Amino acid sequence: MRHLLLAATALTLTACTTAYEGEVAEVAPAPATTEIQLLAINDLHGRLEAPEQAVPVTMDDGSVQFVPAGGVAYLSGALKALRTDKSITVAAGDLIGATPIASALFLDEPTIDALDLMGLDYSALGNHEFDKGVDELKRIQNGGCEKFANLTPCALDGSFDGADFTYLGANVFLPDGTNLFPDAVVHDLGEVQIGVIGLPLADVPSLVAPNLVDGLIFADEAEVANALVPRLKAEGADTIVLLIHEGARGIERWDDPQCVGLSGSVLPIVEKLDPAISVVVSGHTHFSYDCTLPMPNGTGERLLTSAGRYGIMLTDIRLTFEGDRLVAKEADNIVVQGDPYTDRGGNAVVPSDALPRFAPDPEMIELVDRVVEGARPFASRIVGKLPGTLMDDPDDLESPAANLIADAQLAATRAPDRGNADLAFINGGGVRAPIVPGSDGSVSYAALFTVQPFGNTLMTVTLTGAQLKALLEQQFVDAEGNDEHYHLIPSGNFTFAYDLSRPAGDRIVSMTLDGEPIDPARDYRVTTNNFVANGGDGYTVFTQGRDRTGAGNDLDALIAYIAEGRDPPPLGRIRDFTPAND
Repeated sequence: MRHLLLAATALTLTACTTAYEGEVAEVAPAPATTEIQLLAINDLHGRLEAPEQAVPVTMDDGSVQFVPAGGVAYLSGALKALRTDKSITVAAGDLIGATPIASALFLDEPTIDALDLMGLDYSALGNHEFDKGVDELKRIQNGGCEKFANLTPCALDGSFDGADFTYLGANVFLPDGTNLFPDAVVHDLGEVQIGVIGLPLADVPSLVAPNLVDGLIFADEAEVANALVPRLKAEGADTIVLLIHEGARGIERWDDPQCVGLSGSVLPIVEKLDPAISVVVSGHTHFSYDCTLPMPNGTGERLLTSAGRYGIMLTDIRLTFEGDRLVAKEADNIVVQGDPYTDRGGNAVVPSDALPRFAPDPEMIELVDRVVEGARPFASRIVGKLPGTLMDDPDDLESPAANLIADAQLAATRAPDRGNADLAFINGGGVRAPIVPGSDGSVSYAALFTVQPFGNTLMTVTLTGAQLKALLEQQFVDAEGNDEHYHLIPSGNFTFAYDLSRPAGDRIVSMTLDGEPIDPARDYRVTTNNFVANGGDGYTVFTQGRDRTGAGNDLDALIAYIAEGRDPPPLGRIRDFTPAND
């Protein structure tokens, strides 16, 4: 044994000798390798219960299987099962707002409790975090029972402690130039320090009722993020992660690593980012993707990810460091398989054993059951009748559900003492789901709340016929002047036609009210929700309206309209006269 030890020592000394006799060079130890994990979600929208979403998964043999996904119990179970000892859990906004009734009736306090339970550390602000105004958003972060919205705070538990995680809003400024919420943090993971920046999209004022964000300044996303890089580096950040509530779309398959067809508003932002920002966790569009994109000037690559919506997926991001140098990064979107269910076509949607399956978190099951039970008496109340499901349109265009809502809004404001309305509009984005009655045609409060969860009020304004045309032209151009294609869906007594081959500002080719052409010089009383009436979704012409009057809650109007039963309204109020491409 002694000879073996001597031989080993001799070999070691030989390996250390240099070409110079008698000199021995010291070999620096290899830097330690550390793997950092980021677990990311986005656009949860308070989906505590399973949303009955079927996710298409491409199997190894090329076939596609649809599996059930979502539910915070399964999401929490997945996060806890996957989490390593060097992990950060992050989100890209819209965790609350536009939520189902179980969360919304309690001002989304249960969703905050669920996010705390699943171990969230940081989230960017989204546009829906502002749905009930700045004071209520501060209460969500900090806790308390002071009332800033229509519903009563702390109604479920008698108290509310606020979020344990930190909302970040680097590009949201008060008039004095200070941030409304923290802009960024450096998270200490021992050997490695991770900088985290959070941003809502700069277009928030056009996506919420503008009066809710009066006085706030939403600055350019890339400029703000890049300006924070020197500070975060000085504070020790070895790399920087950007959480941004803006996203991409167009990808042909969420599980395509090549990200074929990727497009969307986040891409120009990403292209401008400092190379120190190595990962971008995005949201807003509800698309799922994990893509590797080249940085400008060949300075490397960065990850761009999104986990879709409603907790149906999470993104598992791994960053490998040698010492404090980032040497590798990868991301994987993992489907959070949930309980089996039967879809509207009668097809069974069942989990796949070929994909990971995570046990639901027992504490989360208890929380969700308690919240749902607390909401049940109000949610299950029958409020009307319909002969069948009224579908919405996934692209926010005309649909039976939207037409019914527009008709309800006109009915609620037609009387002289309620607004004296001539016509009404609902924005396509304001219709969040189909209207699904029970098997006997009965419609519950919860079913309608799912369709209109915002608690908007109806407003009626006076517009000239010329202003009405200018309003409808805004359907086809976004705030930056780029082509867009959303619709204001009108009540049944109003029709319009458009031609997208014509230049911007001249695409509306006809408008009729009760069968008569619109007179550019005549005044018309027009109803919509307060979000649109205050310029939301870019419909700024509404802000020019005169003689504004209010007429109660939008959901109440819909309930009153279907109380005695309604037939599905036909389509055809909006006609596309764009010539077909040869």
